[in-house]
Amino acid sequence: MTTNGLENIKYREIDGYYVIPIETGYIKPNGSLNPIIEPATKLIKDGDYLVIAETPISVSQGRLVDEAKYKPSLKAKFLAVIWSKYIWGYILGPLLKIKKRTIKNLRKLPKETSAHKEVVLQLYGWKHALKPASEAGIDLSNAPGTSVSLLPENPEEVAKSLKNKINKDITVMIIDTDATYMKNGHYFTGLPIAIDGIEANKGVIGYVKGQLSENMGSTPLGCSRKISVEEGLKIANIAEEYQKSLDTAMPTIHSVKSVLNVDGGVVTVEDLDSITHTPAVILRKK
Repeated sequence: MTTNGLENIKYREIDGYYVIPIETGYIKPNGSLNPIIEPATKLIKDGDYLVIAETPISVSQGRLVDEAKYKPSLKAKFLAVIWSKYIWGYILGPLLKIKKRTIKNLRKLPKETSAHKEVVLQLYGWKHALKPASEAGIDLSNAPGTSVSLLPENPEEVAKSLKNKINKDITVMIIDTDATYMKNGHYFTGLPIAIDGIEANKGVIGYVKGQLSENMGSTPLGCSRKISVEEGLKIANIAEEYQKSLDTAMPTIHSVKSVLNVDGGVVTVEDLDSITHTPAVILRKK
């Protein structure tokens, strides 16, 4: 059986594709994406997909916000304690049958959540702040200290730029684990951005409607070429399935300290750099 040139290369087979991980250290704030580009260039072939998680792109762009610098308003405190912890944690969450893990996390929200809600209010407004978690795609789990990372700026242009640097006939896609939903053939997401064909920036309305719709999995934020929503979702979900299987997966802030073996205190860049990261994967059709 042929392995399509993958002899002596680490890979897994998922849903008709070979999935080849790009393993790196922690992509530093304002740092280069060369740790992704250089190994990808060596491994990738014409016709492959290079799928990159949104957070390393955001961190490399310096799109970090230090939440400790934000003083929570009464609105932010209401959103953190009354709205998210109690109304969503004990009433709306169970009623809409959101993930048990999310409900559990909502019920034990720390006091720092008020500052987080203030950030969301100031940068994205009520539409996203009313969402109980993962508001506007802000990532709390892969940033140092009290910082969080926003979604990358212009992911479509980033994808096109990376394709040009690699200079092969490939497709580069940037994805987010936040869901895209489908209702009556219509695709939508609460995230502020997504590829063409997915209605974006729906905020809490999209999240609530999504619980009553079909969850289609991870959201393609930007792509180096025009791609159908169906193709984009399939590729994004294969990449995400691989990521979830890793021992170093850190999907929530609660899993970060466990993976990094940090007991109390804030997570540092050195902590984040102490493990192997897989910020991207190559997908090759079998």
